[in-house]
Amino acid sequence: MINMGLTERDQRVIWHPYTQHQNMMPPVAVLRGEGALLFDENNRAYIDSISSWWVNIHGHAHPYIAQKIYEQAKCLEHVIFTGFTHEPAVRLAERLLPILPGPFSRVFYSDNGSTAVEVAIKMAIQYHRNLSRDPHPPSTLLAFRNAYHGDTFGAMSVSERGTFTAAFRDYLFDVQFIDTPNASNISELKNFISSRAGNISAFIYEPLLQAAGGMHMYQPGPMNDLLAHLQSNGILCIADEVMTGFGRTGKTFASSWLSAQPDIICLSKGLTGGTMALGVTACTPQIFDAFLSEDKTRTFFHGHSFTANPIACAAALASLDLLEQADCAAGIDRILDGHGKFARTLSAPSLKLPVKNIRQLGTVIAFELEAGADGYLNQAAHSLTRDALESGIYIRPLGNTIYLMPPYCITGQQLEQVYDFLLTWLQQKTGKP
Repeated sequence: MINMGLTERDQRVIWHPYTQHQNMMPPVAVLRGEGALLFDENNRAYIDSISSWWVNIHGHAHPYIAQKIYEQAKCLEHVIFTGFTHEPAVRLAERLLPILPGPFSRVFYSDNGSTAVEVAIKMAIQYHRNLSRDPHPPSTLLAFRNAYHGDTFGAMSVSERGTFTAAFRDYLFDVQFIDTPNASNISELKNFISSRAGNISAFIYEPLLQAAGGMHMYQPGPMNDLLAHLQSNGILCIADEVMTGFGRTGKTFASSWLSAQPDIICLSKGLTGGTMALGVTACTPQIFDAFLSEDKTRTFFHGHSFTANPIACAAALASLDLLEQADCAAGIDRILDGHGKFARTLSAPSLKLPVKNIRQLGTVIAFELEAGADGYLNQAAHSLTRDALESGIYIRPLGNTIYLMPPYCITGQQLEQVYDFLLTWLQQKTGKP
């Protein structure tokens, strides 16, 4: 065991997420990170072009966040959040609420994106129950097809019935699914909602970008119309900004591109700059007030052992500090510009690359390989991760969907290295030099 490498030790004892271990590619043993780079056991560097599952918005091992975590750990590492409070939790809520895209007044803390969604679903269902004298208030949930909201059972229930949920289909509660809106289907969607409005308690959506479902992007205009129609029918709207929050789409929140705002919003991933697990579910005064009662059964009975962990809250506060700095805005602009130029290169008719549906929203660029049916199980890009690692780059396609979502600190030179690799790899697919 002493002479065994970290990768070999891992393969004896670890079960990795979203990984088929039969004939799996050995995991890279990462010893440290710095900025947009990860370093393995041999001190070889890899550009993390997807921000390690979309969380490390400021890059790895940021010294400012690390210092704030250290300072908080020396002061208070954790305390029960029922009957107690602490400065980092209160200060984080005070800083988040004014910048959130909507009239939010309360923050509920949890542990990660999936649980932030679970909290939102439970809030919405109980909100109607608390207000209604009807023993059977509206309880049906509405969601988009192609959605992904997490891996807990409530989150799976409002997600696309597909690869991620197939094994659990019989255990998920019933949800109505609709297509994302566009100019052609918005009237049909509104009619569908009007015919069922009395039974729908809430609608959950990923604003403008459905990430795990294949980086599907849609337009704000019809979405504004849809949200306004839902809310006019008394249906609560839940924005899942777990991935899209904190600058990913070119604005602080994806909902900032919309005029219609949600009643509940879910945050995680970039919330702490990718350093600690933390989730937030924020709601409007209307929702919070529905839980105020002398009747104890109207209490929101939900919580986690590590709710509002002080160290995680300190990390989030540090991440917000960095997000507000000019360097961060400049980094986002650098990615926006780089992605735009790369998109034009990919679509150049003279290159005839085997790609389609090239699209960009903020710091996210995506396209599909023209091979087989689109979807997570498509193996068209199976060799890309391996080939990229050999070139010192980490890319993890979603089936045949190739995407980039780098940390905001990535340099122009590092971006060019990623673009050059992808262009060369795609040209090899066509047999061109």
